[in-house]
Amino acid sequence: MRAVDLTTITWRKSSYSNEDGGECLEVADHLPHVPVRDSKNPTGPTLVFGAEAWAVFVDGVRCPAGGR
Repeated sequence: MRAVDLTTITWRKSSYSNEDGGECLEVADHLPHVPVRDSKNPTGPTLVFGAEAWAVFVDGVRCPAGGR
């Protein structure tokens, strides 16, 4: 995989993050690949997944209806 330029993307926190800064993931949407990072360490490493692989992962860990 070639390098992905992450300097101009907009990150968003996971909807499962709480207000007091708990265990948080940030992702960037609407890209050919899905970068994921730890919001507590934004200059640390970033994992980059293929969009299809990320969608399969999210679907696999999604809480049942009504859960969060």
